[in-house]
Amino acid sequence: METTNEKAFECCPPFEPKNWDDQQIQWENKRFIKDHVRTIFFMPLNFGSVMKRLDKKVREVGATVPEWLCLSDHTSKWNMDLYLAVNKEVPGAENVTLSGRYLSKVYEGPFKDTGKWCDDYKAHAESKGFSVKKWYMWYTTCPKCAKKYGKNYVVILSEIAPLD
Repeated sequence: METTNEKAFECCPPFEPKNWDDQQIQWENKRFIKDHVRTIFFMPLNFGSVMKRLDKKVREVGATVPEWLCLSDHTSKWNMDLYLAVNKEVPGAENVTLSGRYLSKVYEGPFKDTGKWCDDYKAHAESKGFSVKKWYMWYTTCPKCAKKYGKNYVVILSEIAPLD
């Protein structure tokens, strides 16, 4: 996968699902910067402004966003934490790392299907002999770009552990 700050696209890059569908990933201190989005019943209120703030911090230090990866952790009906992958430490941002074994699965369709996707994902992980320790959603494109591309891909990615 190419990593770049130069955008050859208008907003969100096209997403290639085969690179993330049913993949196991091992991360060791994978770098992210973290921020928070206000939500109301899980619907984001200030997602765009948070992404602009993160993008500004990344650009100011010449960092890149590998694979344009941005994980969402819905911590409650009122908050969502964002983890934007970066290739180096970003001063002025909350720098965090993730380590562990992860399983990803790609879904496509309207956001109203998220509950079905989560049920399917849990069954999928269990069928592979894993339990879900912590999961994240990756909304691969904004609604405008999803409409432009004709696909709304969402990746569920979770830290996994062997079933007991």
